[in-house]
Order: sequence, then structure tokens, then C-alpha cells
Amino acid sequence: MIKFSKIFLALIISGVSALAQTSVIPNSWHMMDKEADGYSGVSANKAYEFLKSKNLKSKTVIVAVIDTGIDTLHEDLKSILWNNPKEIPANGKDDDGNGYIDDVHGWNFLGGKDGRNVKVDSDERGRVYYGLKDKWDNKEVDKSKLSKADLYEYEMFIKAKAEIKGTDSKEDEFNDVDVPALKALHASLLVSDSILKKGMNRDTFTGNELDQYVTKSFAERRAKTEILTLMKNNNMMDQSDKEFIGGLLEYIEYIEGEQRKAQAKVSAPKTYRKDIVGDDENNFNDNKYGNSDIMADFSMHGTHCAGIIGAARNNGKGMDGIADNVRIMSLRVVPDGDEHDKDIALAIRYAVDNGAQIISMSFGKSYSPQKVWVDEAFAYAESKNVLLVHAAGNDNKDVDVADNFPNPNYVNGGRASNVITVGASAEPLSGKQVATFSNYGKKEVDVFSPGAKIYSTLPGGNNYGNLSGTSMACPLVAGIAALTLEYFPGLSAKQLKYVIEKSAIQPKGKVNKPGTEDEKVAMSELSRTGGIVNAYEAVKLAATLTGENKNENLPKPTMTKPKKG
Repeated sequence: MIKFSKIFLALIISGVSALAQTSVIPNSWHMMDKEADGYSGVSANKAYEFLKSKNLKSKTVIVAVIDTGIDTLHEDLKSILWNNPKEIPANGKDDDGNGYIDDVHGWNFLGGKDGRNVKVDSDERGRVYYGLKDKWDNKEVDKSKLSKADLYEYEMFIKAKAEIKGTDSKEDEFNDVDVPALKALHASLLVSDSILKKGMNRDTFTGNELDQYVTKSFAERRAKTEILTLMKNNNMMDQSDKEFIGGLLEYIEYIEGEQRKAQAKVSAPKTYRKDIVGDDENNFNDNKYGNSDIMADFSMHGTHCAGIIGAARNNGKGMDGIADNVRIMSLRVVPDGDEHDKDIALAIRYAVDNGAQIISMSFGKSYSPQKVWVDEAFAYAESKNVLLVHAAGNDNKDVDVADNFPNPNYVNGGRASNVITVGASAEPLSGKQVATFSNYGKKEVDVFSPGAKIYSTLPGGNNYGNLSGTSMACPLVAGIAALTLEYFPGLSAKQLKYVIEKSAIQPKGKVNKPGTEDEKVAMSELSRTGGIVNAYEAVKLAATLTGENKNENLPKPTMTKPKKG
């Protein structure tokens, strides 16, 4: 999720027109081709034309989406969901004996046995500080005598303490925000929106369409005035009502999260997850928890990511995913707050054990107290030939020096070779090559991918809209990897990583550096490859890694046959 600045709040409340007018770009621009369509997307159509010219047939690829959950009833997703072949739906039994009852499409690691689900959770920084305070605070420590694991833990605690006890924490700026007033505004907008949709006989509308609507009652006039005033004054007329109102809700939740972080200055964070899930978070062997509710009413982020990867193609509905023969496995570990390492590690292992060949992970945090568990899960995925794709984050930071977890660097030394870390390139009419919010890193970010104004599925059965973030760039890369593997199933995870990275297109000249006004740098200073992914170039390169032209420097394929889904 993009973390909006405080000025957005002022604009919404006051109606001051201070946002630059944005031009309208077509839905799914990220799939387009610069030469053919005029937009620098990933050239999806050219990729399919190339594959067709080779008379290649696809094989189903299972992609696990570790996220907030997925709307399993969405018209563009229900046909591409992974189905556990050994599990009988809704019979209340663990038919396949894996410890997870009714895990038909995946699993919810944030659920309780009583059916409740975690929505809100604390931030990891507070959990680290209060969890390790007794062990490390005000102790004389000779770092040279610590093991790698203890040194990692100690330095993490010192970092958390410095941030919590500091006086300039950025979340403090939101302490005086009147969240109840914002929630009241959101509730009022929902009522107005309902009145207008009924009057217009439409499921959704843009600001421009609302402007042309002739109201038929006082209630409609009042509703139109409320929504249209805000949309006009903030130059959001090209947005849909769902995007506009949903964006306000997302921002409210972001503010609440920042306020929870600030509360850690004076007290330990609440045990939101433990109170619902009920497992021992410090015992990795206590691993049969959660429930099968992968929708959980909080699935916007995961639903959007799933659609980018594999929304049903050419069905005349909504939009098309990048891959045409995938099954999406949903694993819910991401709350409104920071994820828990135990959930991440178990979700990765679940995905691997159930046949996933690619795992998309659009989440991240600045602390990882049980990183060794995640490291072991990464290594397990690598041993089973599974590719991991991870979002670089949206704080315009250099993650070569700023922590962003999970990452491929093992606490005990070494590095996973099956991970692609993805930054976000900008939408084409922004005048920039790189999204201003994107994290970057010459060593730690591998590639960039379109991540601004990405059109995809949203919860509600037939809803669609634009979201921005490296969270959108990540599944696009996972989708390109899946498309490539569909038609070249002999490729190993390392070969897939090689194909995605080697085929990335390097922009001409220098690009904007995220987080700066006008600083320009070479793209190679922002990522290891210095390139933006392209599906057409990826499948072309993959074709050269088969038969007699296989690059002998790459690992030979060992992909095992996946379970059907």
C-alpha cells in the first residue's frame, strides 16, 4: 500500500484544490507495448503472439499468493482458484490429513478455530522492543562474543529502542488526526454513493459521469454535491466512486496503524493475533492453527494481486491476468499491521508442500525477530525448486542499507538464490520512469515492474479498480514467471529468475531517484539489473534455454510434477 502524506487528509477535509491534474490512462496499461500501444507496459500481447508462433502448449502452473486473502466468489477469479484435490469442501474434516480442515483453496493463518479472524495487528517494532527488553535493555554486551543469531537479535533490539524512544518518529504527526471524524465522513459518503448508484441505475461511476447526471430528488442532489465537491476540488474526476471512497478508507486505516505505532512509546502493543488465533507464537512446532476462511472480509489487497497474476483471460469480464493457465492458491498472513514471521514461514511451507511453483509475496516490514524460521522456509522452497517473488516496499528507501523483510540474506550466512525482489516503475504519463514511492537498492532490488495505477480485481464479486505500490509490481513479475513456466515447464526456479532478470529492459538515460525532487541517477544504481521487466523479452529468452541452446552455467531443471488443482 502507498503511504499517503498528511496533506492528503487536509485536501479531503478542506476541499482545497492542490493536487496536479492527472491525464487518464487506459485500464491495464501495464499489459501494453510501447510500440504497438503507446504505453510502456510488459508487452503481454507480443508475448502471446510469440508463443503462438512457436506452436507451444501450456501446462498449468500453481501460484501461491501470500497476502490478505482473496475474494473466492469474484467473477474473474473463481475459475482460476487452486483446488486441493484431496480435500472435500465444507465437511468439517481434515480429509488429506495435513492438519488443516477444509483447506480447499488455501489457508488462513490469521483465523481462530471459532471462526473469528484477525484484521488489525500491532507493528513488529513494538513487539521486538517489549519482547526483548528484559533480555537486552541496559546490559553490558560485548558484541564480539555473541553468536550470529544473538548479534542479529541484539542489534535489532537496539534499533527498535532507538526508534521508539526517539522524538522524531514520523507516526507522531498523526496523533492529532480526528479518526472518528474521518470515519463519519466515510460513512456519509457510503450513504450518498448508495443513493446515487440507485438513482443512476449503475454499479459504479466516475466523477465525470456523476457531473453529467441530472438528479431527480433532494436526496440525490445532496449526495451528488457531497461526493462531486470532494472529487472536483481534489482533481479526482477520472476516478470511480469505488476508488475514491475506498482510497479514503485505506488512508483511515493507515492513520490508525500509525497511531498504534506511536502508542508503543508508552505501552506494549496489544496481543491482537494471539487473542484470536490462540497458538504459541514462540513455538514453531505449534503449527496447526488458523481456519479456512481465506476471504475474511479484508481481502482487497490480495484480491487485487491475484487478478494481476491470473484473472481469467478473454472472458469478456473486467480485465485479463498476465498468465493464461494458472491456479491461484491463497494463503492469508497479512493483517492491517505487521505480519508474524511464524505465519510467513508456515505459509511458504504450505505452498511448497501443496505444489506451488511460484510464490508471490506483496508485504514487508522493517523487523524480523524470527527470521531464522523464514530463512529455513526460503531454503526449503529453494530445495524444492520454487521461485519466490517479493515486493521491495513503498518507502522510497535504499534497501541496501534500510531493512526490508523478508529478504534472501540468511541470518547465519549465505543467500537464497530463488528470490526476485521487485521495485515499481511509474505510470507512463507521470513523466518519470520509476515510481516515486518505490524502494530501491543496487544490490537488494533485482528488477522494476509497472506498479502505479494498476487495474485489477477488487472484492465484491464483480468489482475492479486501480491500486498502486510495489505490491502490484510484485504479482506482475510472478505472473510473467508463471506465463514463462507454463510454456517452458522444464525451467528451474533459478532459470526462471535468470530469464526475468536478464530480459529486463534498461531505460535510456538517467531516471528519477525515488524520494527526491529532481535527482537523476542511472537505473543500475536503483537495482541489480537496471531494468524493467518485459513478458515478451522473457519468453523469447526462455525459448533459448531449451534443447541444444541451454545455458550450461544455469542449474539443470529439476521441477517436480505439481499436484493438480
